[in-house]
Amino acid sequence: MGAGAEPGQKTVASNRRARHDYEILERLEAGISLTGTEVKSLRGGRGSIAEAFGRIQGGEVWLEGMHIPPYEHQGDASRHDPTRPRKLLLHRKEIERLIGKTAERGLALVPLRVYFSHGLAKVELGLGRGRRRFEKRQALAEREHRREMQREAGRRR
Repeated sequence: MGAGAEPGQKTVASNRRARHDYEILERLEAGISLTGTEVKSLRGGRGSIAEAFGRIQGGEVWLEGMHIPPYEHQGDASRHDPTRPRKLLLHRKEIERLIGKTAERGLALVPLRVYFSHGLAKVELGLGRGRRRFEKRQALAEREHRREMQREAGRRR
């Protein structure tokens, strides 16, 4: 089980860079529409969301740039495209709310992790605002400062 995983969840891929590059304001869970061989490849722990991003197009949410390598034990005839856009499964009201937030405030849909929850492939999406370079440094310094305070509190006990 990975970071933030609950019982019955198996994390396949996580995007640690997203937490550095974006200020995550909100998180939501979405299903992913996959082919059988993509599911098998993900179950084997193969897949990357380092370059992935969410896009709203035609009233649907798509995950683009996610890389799922072809399943090894499969013939060449039915191989899938490793980086094809994959449809995300959300309720209509959630999609409408996301359309409003991304258009209005200039927020981005960032995939944070891909995991299996009770046998179904899911993606945790973050609604995030991009950080500028100085904000990244500031966040790093703040995190380091909190760690120092924790260490000092631990030493005094």
